[in-house]
Amino acid sequence: MLYSMTGYGRAEQTLADKTFLVEVRSLNGKQFDLRLNIPALLKPFEFEVRNMLNEGLQRGSVECGITIKQNGGSKPVSINTELAKAYYQPVAELADELKVEKGDILSTILKLPDVITPSTEMLSDEEWNAFSKVLKEAIAQLNAHRREEGKSLEADIRLRLSNIEAQQALIAELEPQRRIKIKEGLVKVLEENVGKENYDPNRLEQELIYYIEKIDISEEQVRLKNHCDYFRAILDDKETGKGKKLSFILQEFGREINTTGSKAYDSQIQQCVILMKDELEKAKEQILNVL
Repeated sequence: MLYSMTGYGRAEQTLADKTFLVEVRSLNGKQFDLRLNIPALLKPFEFEVRNMLNEGLQRGSVECGITIKQNGGSKPVSINTELAKAYYQPVAELADELKVEKGDILSTILKLPDVITPSTEMLSDEEWNAFSKVLKEAIAQLNAHRREEGKSLEADIRLRLSNIEAQQALIAELEPQRRIKIKEGLVKVLEENVGKENYDPNRLEQELIYYIEKIDISEEQVRLKNHCDYFRAILDDKETGKGKKLSFILQEFGREINTTGSKAYDSQIQQCVILMKDELEKAKEQILNVL
């Protein structure tokens, strides 16, 4: 079964005075690329969060947003008195210089940066365990979405593979006639330009054997068939992350198809090669989305 790299997952849970909300989105990407929006309470656990996302999602361009809502009671804060005192002197001097009242100077100072800050608070072990379950649930939902997307991807990729194999079977049918047409063409050229009585038929046969061996496509077709069988075997494998491996095999498809086309010297086989290339490009586009 194939998994898409595109998916969405969301999970939420309330524990005591905190509500944990996790949203995860992923798109296709060559590696694991994470953009993480994490609240201050989880900063001490950022490394663990990143590892869980990496292990659970493996690959793709991932965006994860985490929110912790405080329910009920007010949040404790702390006042940086030293900083407030440092602010007071220049603010008081400015008030004297501008001849304005100092009655509101305290409220002004309290609004300055970093004077009032939320008190340092950490998640308890119980809260961290609860959040871990929420994160795992969001990852599981995203992977379930990926699995559903992967079904349609796999169906289309299998269709492309079958179409390539159908064209390959047609090439196998055309191949014997191709050899005959090549021989007849060379004999015709010789008879028209040299004369039927002016060349050695035995030497011609030797040259034909050498020439036909040079443009023989049987090896390419055998290798292409082996690649198709290996590709299908990987599709049937239960492994989840196999997009890169399938992409590499499709590159080998391209080499054999291109070589077949360059050696064909036959319009019908060339048509088959063009159709195979078209199906190959469609398969490559789909593989870009496979995990």
